Amino acid sequence: MNFTVINRDLQVGDVHIIAVTSSAVFLIGDADIINMTSAFDTPPEALITGPFVPLTPRG
Repeated sequence: MNFTVINRDLQVGDVHIIAVTSSAVFLIGDADIINMTSAFDTPPEALITGPFVPLTPRG
């Protein structure tokens, strides 16, 4: 995915952050490249699969 951002004048006063999630990005200013990755760190025995309910169309 290519994403182009054109920055204009930006003035930031005070920033108050209450909480940050595990997938958050807080950025003020310029960045040439931002790389995003994802990791799945839950052990396989904690994954719950099924029973699956088939989806039926509304009629």
